[in-house]
Amino acid sequence: MRSAIVTHPLDPAALTAEVANVANGATVVFVGTVRDMNDGRAVTGMEYTAYLPMAERELRRIVEEAAARFGTNDVVVEHRIGELGLGEASVVIAVAHPHRANAYDASRYVIEALKARVPIWKREWYADGERAWVDPTRAAREALAEEPS
Repeated sequence: MRSAIVTHPLDPAALTAEVANVANGATVVFVGTVRDMNDGRAVTGMEYTAYLPMAERELRRIVEEAAARFGTNDVVVEHRIGELGLGEASVVIAVAHPHRANAYDASRYVIEALKARVPIWKREWYADGERAWVDPTRAAREALAEEPS
């Protein structure tokens, strides 16, 4: 079980290897990437910033919650901060579990809780030259509210 906020490019294969365990029958890897459109606007890149002490603490809490809730310690999350170009990974979540449903559910829990609770902010860069901060929490809060308890 591990979480980190980093400034280097993310390596999904390395995180997958961290959760490898012969007791597990399923490994789920989520890779969030910078896309070229958001809300109908052409995006050329993005910048992530964070309040590191709080973000690291809250991300660790979320990983611990997911491990307890879904019954696996094989959970690794890294979120990148800094300037990212199109197609670059901003977050990687690797979860392994003996059963696929729990692996999927734990991964989903981590990304939705991360978006709702971790103080990481993103500023999109648009093709027209404008840059704007984006609220990542609205959709995440709605998704968490829809999850069964």
